[in-house]
Amino acid sequence: MAKPLSDPEEFVRAAYNECLSHTDYLDSDSAEDRRMREMFLLNLEYFMATLLDRKDRMSMAHGLEVRVPFCDYRIVEYAYNIPWSMKAYNGREKGLVRYAMSGILPDDVLWRKKSPYPKTHNPNYMALLTEKLTALLDSGSCRLTELVNENKLREMLESGGKSFTKNWYGQLMSVPQIYAYFLQIERWLNEYDIIIQQ
Repeated sequence: MAKPLSDPEEFVRAAYNECLSHTDYLDSDSAEDRRMREMFLLNLEYFMATLLDRKDRMSMAHGLEVRVPFCDYRIVEYAYNIPWSMKAYNGREKGLVRYAMSGILPDDVLWRKKSPYPKTHNPNYMALLTEKLTALLDSGSCRLTELVNENKLREMLESGGKSFTKNWYGQLMSVPQIYAYFLQIERWLNEYDIIIQQ
């Protein structure tokens, strides 16, 4: 991969292409099925790993062990080859699973709108992250600026995230997520005493 620190766009594109190069297709796949396989793999390799890590940290911090039966590798391998039209049966997310559970789960549970995880839509979360990131920049000991342009970061904070035009997460709440990610990078740099070589 080329120059992750000096050319982030190129780095992201290279990581994206590398992941997609491992996609397995069937000869019978339509263009839509091919694309959905790619999306499945991207979610599996990137987004799901982050969600599972967060789930483990949040639950174990409170002495809980969460079970995620749909993450069983046998189900994942099987689901990978189910055509998208069946997965999204009747145009609904998890449509096939919903249909399979008809008569077993109550309809109000079976057909309720999906609730994203983990997310918070509380404006206090955004305010807290903004406050923490601003205090970090003002502290005089911010290591994050070894990787991120301080002026751009301050511009983002002052605009309430409106200057942040890329949605790296492909989800809602992208601004609080990027703020939290910056704070995680700062902690990682300090906790492991990472040395950045230019």
